[in-house]
Amino acid sequence: MEVKQRRAAVDRCRPSLSVARQCKLLDISRSGLYYQPARVSESDLELMKLIDCQYMVTPFYGTRKMAAWLKSERHSVNGKHVRRLMQLMGLKAIYRRPRTSPQGPGNKIYP
Repeated sequence: MEVKQRRAAVDRCRPSLSVARQCKLLDISRSGLYYQPARVSESDLELMKLIDCQYMVTPFYGTRKMAAWLKSERHSVNGKHVRRLMQLMGLKAIYRRPRTSPQGPGNKIYP
């Protein structure tokens, strides 16, 4: 049984069995039962739309360059905020990473 199903199985109106006891029997944390995920604010949605549009034009922009571009567009953001939003959207800068072609075993190294 998945965690979502186990959380749905908890009956909060049952006086004979406490919520804490039900959570223990279902092997879920009581704090997770009450947790409501925070919603994304309107300003963050606007920034995400701008980041997405700029990412389509320049996919090699990382978080630092994207934050600098947003600042040039008169938006008050820092690198940490841009990093969090890009992670939330699943965006990464596209560039050549180091050691993309490691040498194979047994190859002779020529001077």
